[in-house]
Amino acid sequence: MLLDIITKMAPDDYVGFTFFIGYMAMAAAAVFFFIERGSVDEKWKMSLLVSALITGIAAVHYGYMRDYWGVHQESPTFFRYVDWTLTVPLMCVEFYLLTKAAGATKSLLWKLIIASTWMLVCGYIGESMSDGSTGHSVQWGVLSTLGYLYILYTVWLGEVAQLAEASNSDAVKRGVRTLAWFVLVGWAIYPIGYMCMDGGWINSALGWGSENVDLWYNIADAINKIGFGLVVYNIAITESKK
Repeated sequence: MLLDIITKMAPDDYVGFTFFIGYMAMAAAAVFFFIERGSVDEKWKMSLLVSALITGIAAVHYGYMRDYWGVHQESPTFFRYVDWTLTVPLMCVEFYLLTKAAGATKSLLWKLIIASTWMLVCGYIGESMSDGSTGHSVQWGVLSTLGYLYILYTVWLGEVAQLAEASNSDAVKRGVRTLAWFVLVGWAIYPIGYMCMDGGWINSALGWGSENVDLWYNIADAINKIGFGLVVYNIAITESKK
């Protein structure tokens, strides 16, 4: 099946290419993070395990999405949101694990999980149930953005940022700030893809077709999921060497 899809992939099928590369990159990252758990102190093993789970879950879904795209040449919206519903809350869990030693509470953990789930549920309704009208996509896009803004505030100015500053680790401070940049810049790629769909602002104003949705999403996933894990890995290795 896989060989048949690759053989039939058109040379200019950039979306299909990013699905294939995303699958391979996520799988390789998952193996790397899992193996490297043996190189860090006990208190950092859970953080690397979560990084391995994030990229591993994404690799499985990218395998399905790659095949779905190869057969139907349609956006695998359902599979993508199932992936995000599992992996994005886990990315928020990383903030809790990194600042746990500085006093992060379960309340913070659940607030981040709820905000990320809200963001994804509203995004799914806006994208999968779109009637092609700009009003529908904008309404649910705005509601989704509320969850994103809460996470953004928490990691830049709120509880996560304050706990990182209160920690006794320069590596944690730098790492959390780097992850905050991922949330600000890396996660901002997703709204671009959302606005490319039928009824989205970019689709309506600039004429960018819905085929750009998956291209943007695939690029964002590779940057954010693997990048998140590498930052966590750097923190764990740096702290373990002390």
